[in-house]
Amino acid sequence: MALLRHFLNQTLQKTGIRPDPLAPSSVWTIRSAALKRKVRVDLYLPPSHKLFLQEGRKFPVVFFNDGQDLHAMRFKAILSHLVLRRQIGPVLAVGFHAGNRMQEYGVMHHPDYKNRGNRAEDYARFIVEEFLPRLKKDFPIETSPEHHAFAGFSLGGLSAFDLVWNHPHLFGKVGVFSGALWWRSKPFTQEEPDANRILHHLVRTGEKRPGLKFWFQTGSEDETMDRNKNGVIDAIDDTQDLISELKEIGYAEEDIAYVEVEGGRHEPETWGRVMPEFLKWAFSDGVT
Repeated sequence: MALLRHFLNQTLQKTGIRPDPLAPSSVWTIRSAALKRKVRVDLYLPPSHKLFLQEGRKFPVVFFNDGQDLHAMRFKAILSHLVLRRQIGPVLAVGFHAGNRMQEYGVMHHPDYKNRGNRAEDYARFIVEEFLPRLKKDFPIETSPEHHAFAGFSLGGLSAFDLVWNHPHLFGKVGVFSGALWWRSKPFTQEEPDANRILHHLVRTGEKRPGLKFWFQTGSEDETMDRNKNGVIDAIDDTQDLISELKEIGYAEEDIAYVEVEGGRHEPETWGRVMPEFLKWAFSDGVT
Protein backbone atom coordinates (compact mmCIF):
# COMPACT_ATOMS: atom_id res chain seq x y z
CA MET A 1 0.00 0.00 0.00
CA ALA A 2 2.82 2.43 0.90
CA LEU A 3 4.53 1.67 -2.41
CA LEU A 4 1.28 2.34 -4.28
CA ARG A 5 0.81 5.69 -2.49
CA HIS A 6 4.39 6.66 -3.36
CA PHE A 7 3.80 5.76 -7.02
CA LEU A 8 0.55 7.76 -7.13
CA ASN A 9 2.19 10.78 -5.49
CA GLN A 10 5.05 10.68 -7.98
CA THR A 11 2.59 10.41 -10.88
CA LEU A 12 0.48 13.31 -9.61
CA GLN A 13 3.54 15.48 -9.11
CA LYS A 14 4.80 14.78 -12.63
CA THR A 15 1.43 15.74 -14.10
CA GLY A 16 1.30 18.91 -12.04
CA ILE A 17 -1.88 17.90 -10.21
CA ARG A 18 -0.03 17.63 -6.92
CA PRO A 19 2.94 19.92 -6.23
CA ASP A 20 6.30 18.40 -5.38
CA PRO A 21 6.91 19.17 -1.68
CA LEU A 22 10.67 19.08 -2.30
CA ALA A 23 10.63 21.49 -5.24
CA PRO A 24 12.50 24.80 -4.94
CA SER A 25 10.53 27.83 -3.76
CA SER A 26 11.48 29.63 -6.95
CA VAL A 27 13.41 28.89 -10.14
CA TRP A 28 15.33 31.51 -12.09
CA THR A 29 16.74 31.15 -15.57
CA ILE A 30 19.57 33.60 -16.16
CA ARG A 31 21.20 34.19 -19.51
CA SER A 32 24.87 34.55 -18.59
CA ALA A 33 27.14 36.64 -20.79
CA ALA A 34 30.20 35.24 -19.01
CA LEU A 35 29.23 31.60 -19.59
CA LYS A 36 27.40 32.16 -22.88
CA ARG A 37 24.55 29.93 -21.77
CA LYS A 38 21.39 29.95 -19.70
CA VAL A 39 21.86 29.02 -16.06
CA ARG A 40 19.08 27.52 -13.99
CA VAL A 41 19.15 28.70 -10.39
CA ASP A 42 16.97 27.12 -7.69
CA LEU A 43 16.07 29.20 -4.65
CA TYR A 44 14.91 27.64 -1.39
CA LEU A 45 13.20 29.97 1.05
CA PRO A 46 12.92 29.00 4.73
CA PRO A 47 9.59 28.47 6.48
CA SER A 48 7.88 31.68 7.65
CA HIS A 49 10.01 33.73 5.28
CA LYS A 50 7.15 36.20 4.74
CA LEU A 51 7.08 37.03 8.44
CA PHE A 52 10.86 37.30 8.37
CA LEU A 53 10.60 39.84 5.52
CA GLN A 54 7.88 41.80 7.31
CA GLU A 55 10.20 42.20 10.27
CA GLY A 56 12.71 43.90 7.99
CA ARG A 57 15.44 41.32 8.64
CA LYS A 58 18.04 40.12 6.16
CA PHE A 59 18.78 36.60 5.03
CA PRO A 60 22.09 34.81 5.45
CA VAL A 61 22.75 32.85 2.25
CA VAL A 62 24.19 29.45 1.39
CA PHE A 63 25.19 28.90 -2.25
CA PHE A 64 25.63 25.45 -3.82
CA ASN A 65 27.37 24.22 -6.93
CA ASP A 66 25.59 21.25 -8.53
CA GLY A 67 22.26 22.60 -7.38
CA GLN A 68 20.53 19.96 -9.52
CA ASP A 69 21.51 17.39 -6.86
CA LEU A 70 19.76 19.15 -3.95
CA HIS A 71 16.36 17.64 -4.73
CA ALA A 72 17.76 14.10 -4.42
CA MET A 73 19.16 15.06 -1.02
CA ARG A 74 15.70 16.24 0.12
CA PHE A 75 17.29 19.61 0.78
CA LYS A 76 14.04 21.55 1.17
CA ALA A 77 12.85 19.18 3.89
CA ILE A 78 16.23 19.37 5.65
CA LEU A 79 16.22 23.18 5.62
CA SER A 80 12.62 23.40 6.86
CA HIS A 81 13.26 20.89 9.65
CA LEU A 82 16.30 22.75 10.97
CA VAL A 83 14.61 26.16 10.86
CA LEU A 84 11.35 24.98 12.46
CA ARG A 85 13.30 23.23 15.22
CA ARG A 86 15.33 26.43 15.72
CA GLN A 87 18.61 24.63 15.11
CA ILE A 88 19.52 27.30 12.57
CA GLY A 89 18.07 30.70 11.80
CA PRO A 90 16.18 31.42 8.57
CA VAL A 91 18.55 30.96 5.62
CA LEU A 92 18.12 31.56 1.90
CA ALA A 93 19.63 28.71 -0.15
CA VAL A 94 20.71 29.03 -3.77
CA GLY A 95 21.52 26.08 -6.05
CA PHE A 96 23.26 26.65 -9.38
CA HIS A 97 22.59 23.91 -11.93
CA ALA A 98 25.81 22.78 -13.55
CA GLY A 99 26.73 23.23 -17.20
CA ASN A 100 30.00 21.73 -18.42
CA ARG A 101 31.32 20.74 -15.00
CA MET A 102 34.74 19.67 -16.26
CA GLN A 103 35.40 23.13 -17.66
CA GLU A 104 33.40 25.56 -15.52
CA TYR A 105 34.34 23.95 -12.20
CA GLY A 106 38.01 24.03 -11.30
CA VAL A 107 40.63 26.44 -10.00
CA MET A 108 40.73 29.92 -11.47
CA HIS A 109 43.80 30.68 -13.61
CA HIS A 110 45.04 27.11 -13.07
CA PRO A 111 43.53 24.54 -15.46
CA ASP A 112 44.64 20.99 -14.77
CA TYR A 113 47.16 19.13 -16.93
CA LYS A 114 44.41 18.17 -19.39
CA ASN A 115 43.26 21.81 -19.59
CA ARG A 116 40.12 21.00 -17.63
CA GLY A 117 38.69 23.85 -15.61
CA ASN A 118 39.64 26.43 -18.21
CA ARG A 119 36.32 28.25 -17.78
CA ALA A 120 36.52 28.57 -13.99
CA GLU A 121 37.14 32.32 -14.33
CA ASP A 122 34.00 32.67 -16.46
CA TYR A 123 32.01 30.81 -13.83
CA ALA A 124 33.35 33.07 -11.07
CA ARG A 125 32.42 36.11 -13.17
CA PHE A 126 28.88 34.81 -13.52
CA ILE A 127 28.57 34.34 -9.75
CA VAL A 128 30.16 37.63 -8.71
CA GLU A 129 29.23 40.05 -11.48
CA GLU A 130 25.95 38.71 -12.83
CA PHE A 131 24.17 36.70 -10.16
CA LEU A 132 25.00 38.42 -6.87
CA PRO A 133 23.85 41.89 -7.99
CA ARG A 134 20.48 40.43 -9.04
CA LEU A 135 20.09 38.51 -5.78
CA LYS A 136 20.85 41.65 -3.77
CA LYS A 137 18.27 43.55 -5.81
CA ASP A 138 15.50 40.97 -5.37
CA PHE A 139 16.12 39.82 -1.78
CA PRO A 140 17.20 41.55 1.43
CA ILE A 141 20.34 39.54 2.11
CA GLU A 142 23.14 39.99 4.59
CA THR A 143 26.16 41.61 3.00
CA SER A 144 29.01 40.66 5.32
CA PRO A 145 30.98 37.53 4.25
CA GLU A 146 30.51 35.80 7.60
CA HIS A 147 26.84 35.34 6.64
CA HIS A 148 27.61 33.81 3.23
CA ALA A 149 28.62 30.17 2.77
CA PHE A 150 29.47 28.47 -0.52
CA ALA A 151 29.44 24.68 -0.85
CA GLY A 152 29.76 21.98 -3.46
CA PHE A 153 30.00 18.27 -4.10
CA SER A 154 32.97 16.47 -5.68
CA LEU A 155 34.30 18.75 -8.44
CA GLY A 156 31.77 21.32 -7.28
CA GLY A 157 33.48 21.22 -3.88
CA LEU A 158 36.82 22.04 -5.47
CA SER A 159 35.16 24.96 -7.24
CA ALA A 160 33.45 26.16 -4.05
CA PHE A 161 36.77 26.23 -2.18
CA ASP A 162 38.39 28.17 -5.02
CA LEU A 163 35.54 30.71 -5.16
CA VAL A 164 35.70 31.37 -1.44
CA TRP A 165 39.50 31.44 -1.36
CA ASN A 166 39.58 34.07 -4.10
CA HIS A 167 36.64 36.13 -2.83
CA PRO A 168 36.96 36.31 0.98
CA HIS A 169 35.28 39.74 0.87
CA LEU A 170 32.10 38.01 -0.36
CA PHE A 171 32.07 34.52 1.20
CA GLY A 172 33.25 33.64 4.69
CA LYS A 173 32.56 29.92 4.88
CA VAL A 174 33.05 26.98 2.55
CA GLY A 175 31.64 23.46 2.54
CA VAL A 176 33.48 20.77 0.59
CA PHE A 177 31.57 17.48 0.28
CA SER A 178 33.75 14.66 -1.11
CA GLY A 179 35.91 17.27 -2.80
CA ALA A 180 37.83 16.45 -6.00
CA LEU A 181 41.01 17.73 -4.39
CA TRP A 182 43.22 15.48 -6.55
CA TRP A 183 43.10 18.20 -9.28
CA ARG A 184 46.70 18.37 -10.50
CA SER A 185 48.93 20.40 -12.80
CA LYS A 186 50.93 17.41 -14.08
CA PRO A 187 50.06 13.75 -14.67
CA PHE A 188 50.34 11.33 -11.77
CA THR A 189 53.65 9.53 -11.28
CA GLN A 190 54.32 6.72 -8.83
CA GLU A 191 57.65 8.39 -7.91
CA GLU A 192 55.82 11.46 -6.54
CA PRO A 193 52.26 10.29 -5.90
CA ASP A 194 51.15 13.37 -3.94
CA ALA A 195 52.89 16.01 -6.05
CA ASN A 196 51.32 18.70 -8.25
CA ARG A 197 47.94 18.98 -6.53
CA ILE A 198 46.85 22.47 -7.59
CA LEU A 199 44.79 23.55 -4.59
CA HIS A 200 47.34 22.31 -2.07
CA HIS A 201 50.07 24.25 -3.87
CA LEU A 202 48.02 27.46 -3.93
CA VAL A 203 47.32 27.29 -0.20
CA ARG A 204 50.93 26.36 0.62
CA THR A 205 52.34 29.28 -1.37
CA GLY A 206 49.59 31.73 -0.46
CA GLU A 207 48.65 33.74 2.58
CA LYS A 208 45.98 33.29 5.21
CA ARG A 209 42.68 34.97 4.42
CA PRO A 210 41.54 36.19 7.85
CA GLY A 211 38.01 35.24 8.82
CA LEU A 212 37.53 32.22 6.56
CA LYS A 213 36.04 29.02 7.97
CA PHE A 214 36.25 25.58 6.34
CA TRP A 215 34.04 22.47 6.54
CA PHE A 216 35.16 19.23 4.86
CA GLN A 217 33.41 15.89 4.49
CA THR A 218 34.66 12.57 3.14
CA GLY A 219 33.23 9.06 3.06
CA SER A 220 35.18 5.90 3.77
CA GLU A 221 33.79 4.53 0.49
CA ASP A 222 34.19 7.69 -1.61
CA GLU A 223 36.52 5.63 -3.82
CA THR A 224 38.97 2.72 -3.68
CA MET A 225 42.12 4.37 -5.09
CA ASP A 226 45.18 4.63 -2.83
CA ARG A 227 47.89 6.10 -5.04
CA ASN A 228 50.59 6.40 -2.36
CA LYS A 229 49.84 2.96 -0.89
CA ASN A 230 49.49 4.22 2.69
CA GLY A 231 46.25 2.38 3.39
CA VAL A 232 44.12 5.54 3.14
CA ILE A 233 41.94 6.23 0.10
CA ASP A 234 42.91 9.28 -1.95
CA ALA A 235 39.74 11.25 -1.18
CA ILE A 236 40.54 11.19 2.54
CA ASP A 237 44.28 11.72 2.03
CA ASP A 238 43.75 14.74 -0.22
CA THR A 239 41.31 16.32 2.22
CA GLN A 240 43.46 15.77 5.29
CA ASP A 241 46.52 17.06 3.44
CA LEU A 242 44.68 20.25 2.47
CA ILE A 243 43.62 20.73 6.10
CA SER A 244 47.29 20.41 7.09
CA GLU A 245 48.23 23.04 4.52
CA LEU A 246 45.62 25.42 5.94
CA LYS A 247 46.96 24.93 9.45
CA GLU A 248 50.52 25.52 8.23
CA ILE A 249 49.62 29.02 7.03
CA GLY A 250 47.90 29.95 10.28
CA TYR A 251 44.36 28.61 10.47
CA ALA A 252 43.40 27.26 13.89
CA GLU A 253 41.51 24.10 14.83
CA GLU A 254 38.34 26.11 15.41
CA ASP A 255 38.50 27.46 11.84
CA ILE A 256 38.23 23.97 10.33
CA ALA A 257 35.67 21.18 10.69
CA TYR A 258 36.15 17.68 9.30
CA VAL A 259 33.50 14.96 9.07
CA GLU A 260 34.37 11.45 7.94
CA VAL A 261 31.35 9.25 7.24
CA GLU A 262 31.91 5.54 7.82
CA GLY A 263 30.42 3.76 4.81
CA GLY A 264 29.79 7.09 3.11
CA ARG A 265 29.81 7.04 -0.67
CA HIS A 266 30.44 9.56 -3.44
CA GLU A 267 26.74 10.22 -3.96
CA PRO A 268 23.84 12.52 -2.97
CA GLU A 269 22.45 10.07 -0.40
CA THR A 270 25.57 10.42 1.74
CA TRP A 271 25.81 14.17 1.22
CA GLY A 272 22.16 14.55 2.22
CA ARG A 273 22.83 12.64 5.44
CA VAL A 274 25.50 15.12 6.52
CA MET A 275 23.80 18.23 5.14
CA PRO A 276 22.17 19.08 8.52
CA GLU A 277 25.58 18.99 10.17
CA PHE A 278 27.01 21.39 7.60
CA LEU A 279 24.07 23.82 7.87
CA LYS A 280 24.22 23.82 11.66
CA TRP A 281 27.98 24.45 11.53
CA ALA A 282 27.46 27.38 9.16
CA PHE A 283 24.30 28.99 10.55
CA SER A 284 23.47 27.91 14.11
CA ASP A 285 24.65 31.30 15.35
CA GLY A 286 21.64 32.83 13.56
CA VAL A 287 19.11 31.31 16.00
CA THR A 288 17.34 33.98 18.03
